Amino acid sequence: MKSDHDHGHSAAIEIEDTTAVSKGKAPLLPSSSAPARYGSNEKGLAILDSIVRVCAAVAALASAGAMGNSDQTLPFFTQFFRFQASYDDITTFQFFVIGMAIVGGYLFLSLPFSIVCIARPRAIGPRFLLVVLDTVALTLATASGAAAAAIVYLAHNGNPSANWFAICQQFGDFCKNASGAVVGSFVSVVLIVALVVLSAVAIKRI
Repeated sequence: MKSDHDHGHSAAIEIEDTTAVSKGKAPLLPSSSAPARYGSNEKGLAILDSIVRVCAAVAALASAGAMGNSDQTLPFFTQFFRFQASYDDITTFQFFVIGMAIVGGYLFLSLPFSIVCIARPRAIGPRFLLVVLDTVALTLATASGAAAAAIVYLAHNGNPSANWFAICQQFGDFCKNASGAVVGSFVSVVLIVALVVLSAVAIKRI
């Protein structure tokens, strides 16, 4: 009788110890919903990246197209001179058109990598490639927009010290298209900055 009582008592103690250990370890186990929550957040960043990328590409190509259509001929002319202003008369504007066209084309070509990031939100390779190439595109877009902005400023205001006259009073349509193109380029620059930030945040979360 004594041995049976001791055996039952020890069994009860073992059950209590097991329950106590399991209760102590339960809070340390990760929640099953945590990985899904992190994955959904990273997928949301990838979707936002694709949307911003399309908007930046449209802004870049629209600015290149607007500058490429900057061409105006005045209605009066002489026997020897025709008063005309065109973007290809200014090397800076040519650089702008080429640079923004390259940026817009790159942004569209990079969309498959952004889609890969949606399908595989924890893949770090495509993210790292995008952040590097986006930084290069940001540099080109900023250089193109800043250079063109300086010429547009001179077209509007001139420079009396250098005897450079403002031409926008005569070539209003030309200056309007060029100014709109510069504004579009800076919109693209802001959106590309957002792309770099999104990629950096996504890499940090991975």
